[in-house]
Amino acid sequence: MGHDHAHGTGAQHRGRLLVVLGLAATVFVVEIVVALSTGSLALLADAGHVLGDSVGIVLALAAITVAQRGGRPGSRRSFGYHRTEVLAAGLNGLLLLGLCGWIVWTAVGRLGEPVDLEGLPVLVAGLVGLAANVAGLVILRDGAQESLNVRGAYLEVVGDALGSVAVLVAAGVVLVTGWHQADAVASLVIAAMIVPRAVSLLREVVEVLLESTPKDVDLAQLREHLLRADGVVDVHDLHVWTITSGMPVMSAHIVVDDSVEGMGEAHAVLDRLRSCLADHFDVEHSTLQLEPLGHATSEQHLHH
Repeated sequence: MGHDHAHGTGAQHRGRLLVVLGLAATVFVVEIVVALSTGSLALLADAGHVLGDSVGIVLALAAITVAQRGGRPGSRRSFGYHRTEVLAAGLNGLLLLGLCGWIVWTAVGRLGEPVDLEGLPVLVAGLVGLAANVAGLVILRDGAQESLNVRGAYLEVVGDALGSVAVLVAAGVVLVTGWHQADAVASLVIAAMIVPRAVSLLREVVEVLLESTPKDVDLAQLREHLLRADGVVDVHDLHVWTITSGMPVMSAHIVVDDSVEGMGEAHAVLDRLRSCLADHFDVEHSTLQLEPLGHATSEQHLHH
C-alpha cells in the first residue's frame, strides 16, 4: 500500500470503474428486458443487484471526484473531504440490504404461486451477465487491494457473478424439469449472497467512522518501535485511526530524556520517529508532541 492520497481514494482506478459501470449498465438492460418478457424473478433480482452495483460505482466515482477537487483541508474540515469515500461505501451497503429485503419478499410469494417462464432466453441472459462479471473482476482485481470504494465494487461484481450462476442453474432446471419454482429459489440464493457482503462492507465503514485502530496496526508493537528511538523514554496518549482507505493517521505524546535540549535535538528525534512510522507502519500523517521528563504528571487526564 502506497502513501499517495489518490491511492487511498482510488482516483487512479477511475477509468476501470467507468469500464465496469458500462458493463454493468449493459447487463442491466439485457437482464431487465429478458426478465420482463419472460417473467423470471431470478433474472429480475439479478438485474436489481446489477442496478445496485451501478449506483454503488457511481457513488464511488462521485466520492473520488469530491475527494480530489474538494480534498484540500479547510478551517472546518481539516482533513478535507476524504471521508466522502467512506460515506459512499456506507450508502452502497445500505442499498444492497434494501435490495435484499425486496428480493426475499417477492421470492417467497413466488414459491406459492410460481410463474411459467421460458428457460432459454433466461439462460442466454445469464451467460451474458456472467461474461460481463468475469471481465469486471479482472478489471477491478488490483484496485480492490488499495481502495475501499474499489473493493466494494469488486465485491459487488463477485456477487453478480455468483448471481449469474444461480440464474443459469435455475434456467437449466426449468428447461430440463419444468420446475418453475427454481426461479424463485435462485432469487433467494442471490439474496443470501448479497447480505454477508453488505454487512461486511457496513462493518468496515463503521470501524472507520468510529476511528478504530486499523486491523493491520498493532498498538503495542507500534509503541515498542517508538520507544526504541534514541532519546525517547516513554510514549502515552497513543492513537491510530483511519481517515479513509490508505490514509492512516497517528497522534502520540513522546517523552524525551534530558539529552534533548534544543530544537536541533528535537528535530532529530521527530525525524527518527516519522521515519520509523512511515517505514514500518505506513503512517505518514502523524502528530507527535514532545515532552520533557516529568511533564506527564502535570497533565490532568489519564494516559494510556
